[in-house]
Amino acid sequence: MKTLRILAIDDHEMTILGYKFILERITFEGYSIIVDTANTYEMGKQLIEESVDSYKYDILFLDVQLYPPNEAQPHTGEDLGKLARKLVPDTKIMYMSSFSDNYRINSILKTVDPDAYLIKNDIDPKTLEEAVKTVVLNPPYYSAKALAAIRKQLKNDIDLDEKDKKILYHLSIGTKNKDLEKHIRLSPSSIENRKRHMKSLFGTENENDLALILAAKNRGFI
Repeated sequence: MKTLRILAIDDHEMTILGYKFILERITFEGYSIIVDTANTYEMGKQLIEESVDSYKYDILFLDVQLYPPNEAQPHTGEDLGKLARKLVPDTKIMYMSSFSDNYRINSILKTVDPDAYLIKNDIDPKTLEEAVKTVVLNPPYYSAKALAAIRKQLKNDIDLDEKDKKILYHLSIGTKNKDLEKHIRLSPSSIENRKRHMKSLFGTENENDLALILAAKNRGFI
């Protein structure tokens, strides 16, 4: 019997204990399951680095937000996924996140190329078991809301670069225009030019930023 080693990283301790309880009780023919846990980026990074020269984890369970939403932290689960791809490229990566917005999901699909993305509201013990077995035997696995976001993005015939998408994303979460340059690394005039161009693409030339955000949401960009 093979040992399937899983590392679950989430800033909510009760959440990772729940994963551990469910996963270690899965009946998976030919496998026994061991789950280690971490509740910070730093702890997760350390365990991944330590595994490089000893045992390697078969699966990483990653949350996107690895800190309370009111605290500014330099690293996210997306950063941890990118690091894991470099250090342990053969390890399967599964995201289990409350984030269901198209921008965040498609960003992670592009930068990390995970083997699974599940929205926490979609998950129950049966879904979790199915996802693990699929990732081991025949990846990828996407929960219903994640798959809807992916399909919506694929339908788009509008081509935006990453800076355009970041502008839309920050506008959608309430970032003020005067603060956009802190996040986008463009001058205010360049940001305004991009916004005008996007309004033209989305057919909202004579409307405000809210109309642009709504049009972008309808097309699956945010």
